[in-house]
Amino acid sequence: MATKFQKRVWAALELIPEGKVTTYKEVANFLNTKGVRAVANAIAKNPYAPKVPCHRVVKSNGKVGGYSGGEGVKTKIELLKKEGVIVKNEKVKDFKNIVFYFSDVAKL
Repeated sequence: MATKFQKRVWAALELIPEGKVTTYKEVANFLNTKGVRAVANAIAKNPYAPKVPCHRVVKSNGKVGGYSGGEGVKTKIELLKKEGVIVKNEKVKDFKNIVFYFSDVAKL
């Protein structure tokens, strides 16, 4: 059974537009928590992927990070590429220009 926190994390993921990525830290900031690892754990337990787009969350340095669905990171990269996100050597190309920030979205 999902916790309230997990549900809040998954709801935040639904706000990330196709063709954009965000970071685990950005999701944590949006949810007003310092628990970046807790956010990452909730994302890893997302039972609704890829409909709830956890594949759009990457590390703060632009590296794609992990993925618990399909064939792992390979599947994550394929999903991002289908949305027009270019990934090279497991790093998002043009990362700084495609990062989605939650700053214009009301707090959940």
